[in-house]
Amino acid sequence: MKEDVSDLYDKIKGESSGLGNLLSKIPGLDGYMERSRRREADQLLRETIASRLEDTRLQLSSVHQEISRDIVKAMDHAEPIGRTDNRLMGLIGKIRDAPQGYAGFFDAVKVQEDDLARLYAFDESMLRHADEIAAGTAALLGAVMEDGDISACVRELDEAVKAANRDFGARNEVLSGLG
Repeated sequence: MKEDVSDLYDKIKGESSGLGNLLSKIPGLDGYMERSRRREADQLLRETIASRLEDTRLQLSSVHQEISRDIVKAMDHAEPIGRTDNRLMGLIGKIRDAPQGYAGFFDAVKVQEDDLARLYAFDESMLRHADEIAAGTAALLGAVMEDGDISACVRELDEAVKAANRDFGARNEVLSGLG
């Protein structure tokens, strides 16, 4: 059930109250209301991404528990899985605590429409990263359960988490360049 970034914005925009519609008729206030809706969409999107990653992190915890049942597997793989889990936990924190991808009417930083489009593209890529990380975690669980190549699965999962961290860092660079 993957929602497109613009679908999230359209959903919020469509939920405007009657009062909001009335206030939008006041000169200059419509742009402010539009920015407010974009802020809400950005927050909703980041929370969705963080929640998906948190769910994946719970699955990774299950993998870690399963590995702990076999002392040899635990000795070989617990530490790399733990590092990946820490990176994933850090990514979730960065996403939840990130500045909003859009500045309000009175904020010092003003985000232009083309900058918003770039931020939404980053956020859409984060949704793809969340899916890739979930798939990597599922593959790792499969490797653990079926004595597959656990090391390769951990490396691939760790690379997916690192790539998501890099992309999220690029999003923050766009925001910091807007001041």
